[in-house]
Amino acid sequence: MCGIVGLFIKSPKLEPELGALLATMLEVMSDRGPDSAGFAVYGDGRSDRVKLSLHAPGGADFQAIAATLEGQVGTKVGVTIRSSHAILEVPAERETALRDALGQGYPLVTVVGTGARMEIYKEVGQPADVARRFDLSSMAGTHGVGHTRMATESAITTAGAHPFSTGRDQCLVHNGSLSNHNSLRRTLRRDGVAFGTDNDSEVAAGYLTWRLRQGDSLKRALTSSLDTLDGFYTFVVGTESGFAVLRDPISCKPAVMAETDDYVAFGSEYRALADLPGIARARVWEPEPATVYSWERAA
Repeated sequence: MCGIVGLFIKSPKLEPELGALLATMLEVMSDRGPDSAGFAVYGDGRSDRVKLSLHAPGGADFQAIAATLEGQVGTKVGVTIRSSHAILEVPAERETALRDALGQGYPLVTVVGTGARMEIYKEVGQPADVARRFDLSSMAGTHGVGHTRMATESAITTAGAHPFSTGRDQCLVHNGSLSNHNSLRRTLRRDGVAFGTDNDSEVAAGYLTWRLRQGDSLKRALTSSLDTLDGFYTFVVGTESGFAVLRDPISCKPAVMAETDDYVAFGSEYRALADLPGIARARVWEPEPATVYSWERAA
């Protein structure tokens, strides 16, 4: 059992409140997932630059790491530190060089996500504590997703926490279980998709990455997963421009959505949405099985 939340802002006036609203939603889902929590926020960014979301064990000196990396990659490395995570920002054409330098010099530092706009933070602990630790309430943006985890099939670790990201500006949170993830992981690895954990949810993210690389739209990629991913699941997916939801054909996991002129919201339970502004006037519904719901921001 896990908890999922998602929020897609349609009205610019609410963008400064994205983090605060998402933090409240995440905390409400604490009893569905008290072991660890995480979230992705889509804020400001430029197409010619890339942000790497990094995690490191306690005590990492990210400022010193960034200063060393500047000499190795030949460019200024922007750094923003939030507890055990840091966001390093470089020109997009220097991403590979930065990744190579990190891998060679700092093997304990993990890249948990990359993109022009996406930042990912996740950690072991109660969801409310995780949100406070990274100061989620202060973050602004157009959309975000969050997850609270109750680990039933693997260890309670930061690496095992959601969201999972296997592609630029793309992430996924998952409630459920996949039965064919090991065989699919092997197939995707042969096609160049990299994985950092044995978590089944990361395979779902990887499958979508692979489909998007083939030129599929997000909606088409999610639709194809209904024939490929075996198990039961609810997915909430974030991309640079959008937000999508999919439930498996059985839909045994709870889910509810709400939409107003200002936002679209998802929660594993309605109580995650209850404190959103204007919720009393929202259209509220349970998403249908095997149906993709998606929204994109204007270019």
